[in-house]
Amino acid sequence: MAAAPPDGQEKVIAAAQHIVKSLANSKNAADDMIRILSGFDNRFSLMTDLFPAASPNDAGAGAGSVPEDDEAAYGEEDQDYDRERPRGPCDDDDLADERDAAVEDAMRVVEQWDSPAAGDRLVFESSEDAEEYLAAAACLVGEAGPRVEAALQVAMARLEEEFRQLLIRGTTSLAVEDLHASLLRRLSLTVPSFNSASSVDLDCPSFANHGDEGEESTAAGRWSSVSDGEISPYLISPDTVSTLKDIADVMLRAGYAPELCQVYSEVRRDTLMECLSVLGVDKMSLEEVQRVEWGVLDGKMKKWIQALKVVVQGLLAEERRICSQILAADADAEEECFTEAAKGCVLQLLNFGDAIAIGKRSSEKLFRILGMYEALAELLPELEALFSGEARDFIKEEAEGILLRLGDAVRGTVAEFANAIRGETSRKPLPGGEIHPLTRYVMNYVRLLADYSRWLNDLLDGCETELETGADNADMTPLGHCVLILITHLLEKIEDKSKLYDDEALQNIFLMNNLWYIVQKIKDSELKSLLGDNWIRKRRGQIRRYSTGYLRSSWTRVLACLRDDGLPHATGSSSALKAALKERFKSFNLAYEELYRTQTAWRVVDPQLREELKINISEKVLPAYRSFVGRFQGQLEGGRNFAKYIKYSPEDVENQVSDFFEGKRLNA
Repeated sequence: MAAAPPDGQEKVIAAAQHIVKSLANSKNAADDMIRILSGFDNRFSLMTDLFPAASPNDAGAGAGSVPEDDEAAYGEEDQDYDRERPRGPCDDDDLADERDAAVEDAMRVVEQWDSPAAGDRLVFESSEDAEEYLAAAACLVGEAGPRVEAALQVAMARLEEEFRQLLIRGTTSLAVEDLHASLLRRLSLTVPSFNSASSVDLDCPSFANHGDEGEESTAAGRWSSVSDGEISPYLISPDTVSTLKDIADVMLRAGYAPELCQVYSEVRRDTLMECLSVLGVDKMSLEEVQRVEWGVLDGKMKKWIQALKVVVQGLLAEERRICSQILAADADAEEECFTEAAKGCVLQLLNFGDAIAIGKRSSEKLFRILGMYEALAELLPELEALFSGEARDFIKEEAEGILLRLGDAVRGTVAEFANAIRGETSRKPLPGGEIHPLTRYVMNYVRLLADYSRWLNDLLDGCETELETGADNADMTPLGHCVLILITHLLEKIEDKSKLYDDEALQNIFLMNNLWYIVQKIKDSELKSLLGDNWIRKRRGQIRRYSTGYLRSSWTRVLACLRDDGLPHATGSSSALKAALKERFKSFNLAYEELYRTQTAWRVVDPQLREELKINISEKVLPAYRSFVGRFQGQLEGGRNFAKYIKYSPEDVENQVSDFFEGKRLNA
C-alpha cells in the first residue's frame, strides 16, 4: 500500500482524480488538463495516488480507465499500485464523493471571484490565481446540474473578460515612431520612388514632390522581402500569448468558441485599424477623395503604398502567427478570428485604392497610381495566402477588380496627358530661346514612365493609338510606342512655339535647345532602349540642321558686307571706292553690333553645342573679315575718322564671338 498523503492533500488528489477520470474518453482533453494541472500546485510532484486503480475487467474507455495511448502517463510504480490494489465495493462511492468534492471546490473558486470581495481585481494579475481559476473552470466542463452550469457560465464570462483585458493590455505601443522605426526597418521597406529623382529638373511644380524621397526605385529594388524567421516584436508579448492560449483552450472545450471569437475579433480588429491610422491611412469616401487638394492626396497615396506593405508583410503576417498560436486547439475558430480581425483593415486599404482608381483623372496622379498598382500587384499573392476559403476568394476578387480599375486609370491618364500636350496654349516666347517648360515637363514625365516599363508594357498592350509612327517602329514595345507618340506630340508643339519668335535665327536656337534637351533625356535613361539608337541619330542630324539654319539666317547679311561684289573697280585711292568702303564697313559694324547686342543675350544650353556654334561663326566670319580688312584697310588709313569705319580688328571680333549665347543681358 502506498503511504497516506500528507495532510491537506486529500481534496486536491480527489479533484485531480475526478478530472482525469472525466477526461479519460478524450486523449486530447486529457493531455490539455494534465498540462494545466501540472503547473497548478507543486504538491502534485509528491503524489503517487493521482490516478485511481483500474479494474481488470475495464479494458475499454469506461469510467476510471486510462486510454491505452496514455498508459505512458503513469510511472511504473503507479501501474504496479493499480494492479495490486483490489477494487472494493465502495470504490464507486468513493470516486463519486471525490468528484463531488472537486466540483464543489471548483464552484467555490468561481464564486469567490464573482463575489463583491473580489472587487475589480483581475484573476490573471497573479499567476497562482490564474492557474487555480483555469483548473476550476476546466473542472466544471462537462458536469451537470443547475448550480454547476450557472458556475460554468460565470467562469466563462470571467474568462471572456480577462481574455479581452489581456488582449488589450498585452499589445505594445502603437506610436507612429514605433511602427516606422521597428517594423519598417525589419521589413527593409523601400518606398516606391523614381530613378531620376536625383537628376530630374524640378522646374515644373508637378514634379516638385517626386524628387525628395532619395531612395532606390528600380522595379527589382522597390520591394524586398522579410527575412526568414524574422518576427515583428510589437503586437502581443510572448508571455501574454501563452496565457491567452490557456484561456482559449478552456473556453473552446467548454463550447464557448463564438464568444471567444467575438472578443478576439473585436479587440484585434480595433488594434489593426489603429495601426492603419498610425500609418496614415484614414477611412475616406469617394467624395472625400475627390475633394482633397492634390498636395494632400499625393501624401496620402504615398502613405498608402508604404502602409500596404507594412500591413501585408508585417501586421497581418504577425497577426496570423499569433492567432494560430492562441487558437491552436480549433482550426475553424482560428480562421474565423483572423478573418474577422483582419478584413476591416484590408478592406479600408482596398477601398482607398478603389476611390483613387475611379476618381478624377489628371496627369500628376499617374506615378502615384502606378506606384499603387505596382504595390498591390506585388503583394497580392502574399495577401491571398493569409486567408482561406470564402474570405480568400472575396479578397482576391476585390483586389483584382481594383487592379483592373487602377490599370484603366493608368491608360486613361496617359491619354489625358497626350491630350494635354496637344492642347497646351501658352503664347509667350521664352527670352533667349531657352528650353520651354513644356519640354522639361513632358520629358521628365516620359522618363519616369520608363521606371514602370514592367507594368506599363502589360497595361498599354493592345491600346489603340491615334498616331501612325511608321513601319520602322513595328518591333517597339507598347511602352516604347506610347513614348514615341508623346514625344512626337511634344516636337510638334515645340515647332509651333518656335513661330512665336520673329527672328528666324532665334527660332533655330529655340528648336536646337529643345531638341538637344529631348535627346539628352532619352540618351541618358531607359528611354534609349525604348526608342533605339537610330531615332537618336536622326534627331542629332536635325540639331545640326538647326545650327546651319541659324548661321544662314544670322550671318548672311554680315557676310554680304564683306564681299567685293558692287565695289567700284577704280585703282589707287579713288573717292568712289573710299565712299563705297566706308559704307561697307559702316554696314558691317551696324549688323555685327546688332548681332552682338542680341545674341549675347541668347543662350545655348549645352556647353559643347554652344562652343561648336561659336567655332562655326569664327570659321565662317573671321576669314572673310580678315581678308576684307587686309585688302581695303589701306584705302582708309590716314583719312579722317578712320577708327569710325574700321572699329574692330579681326582679333576683336574673334574675342567678342566668345560672348555669344551666354545669356548675358547688355544695354542697348
